[in-house]
Amino acid sequence: MSEGARGAGRPVPAGPFDRGREMASVTRTHNQPARKWPAEGVSRVPYWVYSDPEVYKREMEVIFAGHSYNYVGLECEIPNPGDYRRSFIGDKPVIFLRDGDGEVNVVANRCAHRGVKFCYAEHGNTSEFICPYHQWTYDLKGKLIGVPFRRGVKGRGGMPKDFKMEDHGLEVLKVATRGGVIFASFDPTMPSLEDYLGDKMLRYFDRVFDGRKLKLLGYSRQRMRSNWKVKFENLKDPYHASLLHVFLVSFGLFRADTPSRTEMDATGMHAVQVAQRGEQKAGEGTADMRAMMADLKLANPEMLQPYPEWASKGDETVVMQTVWPNLIVQQQSNTLAMRQIRAFSPEEYELHWTFFGYEDDDQEMTLRRLRQANLMGPAGYVSVDDSEVMESAQSGVSRFPNEEAVVEMGGRGTEDTPHMVTEGAIRAFYKHYIDVMGF
Repeated sequence: MSEGARGAGRPVPAGPFDRGREMASVTRTHNQPARKWPAEGVSRVPYWVYSDPEVYKREMEVIFAGHSYNYVGLECEIPNPGDYRRSFIGDKPVIFLRDGDGEVNVVANRCAHRGVKFCYAEHGNTSEFICPYHQWTYDLKGKLIGVPFRRGVKGRGGMPKDFKMEDHGLEVLKVATRGGVIFASFDPTMPSLEDYLGDKMLRYFDRVFDGRKLKLLGYSRQRMRSNWKVKFENLKDPYHASLLHVFLVSFGLFRADTPSRTEMDATGMHAVQVAQRGEQKAGEGTADMRAMMADLKLANPEMLQPYPEWASKGDETVVMQTVWPNLIVQQQSNTLAMRQIRAFSPEEYELHWTFFGYEDDDQEMTLRRLRQANLMGPAGYVSVDDSEVMESAQSGVSRFPNEEAVVEMGGRGTEDTPHMVTEGAIRAFYKHYIDVMGF
């Protein structure tokens, strides 16, 4: 297992890192928002938080571009020197790449000269980046290596004599990698990724990214007409899973009456939902599950025959981990995926899925992962339900900005629970959100 963190600017503070306190101190240097959070606290979520342009603008500044690590991609997507791929942090375009020394770098997709987005290809291989406007040229570490007419033409024009190339490189982000996963931050003072995740969440992260080399299997993406937080909430909301998803409920893949648990880290930034597969039959625990179809059958039942890949680690059928602020690590049976949230406006975001396996997977396991991937994605047997509901939710909340959501299932606290009949992880998310945003 390897982990690295690099970035220009101030050094990372030494010693233990109190994540909640330090993040709050960073964001409170900005102007406080005019909006007031409901007096009930995290058991209420005001609808204006999903549609107010000023709230969205502040989120992009203090959450995504602030004191946080954002998932940008996997190392297996850029295996060779010169490989690059575009990504986003919130609504800000970035590029992650592998330089000639084999190091992973992340740079803002913005020319240091006039701010032009210089990279348009989704991915590729190159030895340098050239801005199309004035052809300023950068190497794969983000250094400026070429300025046309820098010394003028025939003694006329050119840059001032005190112009220094080393002062005008691309914005290079702080990078942290672990287990083949790439995170980046606009804040050079970020701590180690281990401190950011914390011990509890790190154990779940390392459960999937356990040192084996990753193998890219494919992509899918969809643009949603809803706020980015609606999606993040959805993956912190096991309450809905037993009620909305016909497929999960009917086949017992992720259901309230099966062994399950919900866990959060101390700050509320990260959470995990864990469940073991149950049986396809009705009983006392399924009385409220109107979506259940006890006689539902598949023409090809192979999708419902997962291999017990993590049997030594609890035999969990489903583990969904949310990492603040833009990542969902998905293990649904044997299919593995990263879900990256890319926000574009208060009421629009894209969800990017990167499906992967391990280099040492045999052909049968790879086929199993791909087959089970049909549960997910824009037209997945399960995910299509969420897509419809999230757009419906946005349609409702945006028209009543002065109303508020009631988030009291499982109580009003943010403690871990040995079940899924709870909205505790949503409350934990907003505990941290309120602090960072300064409400």
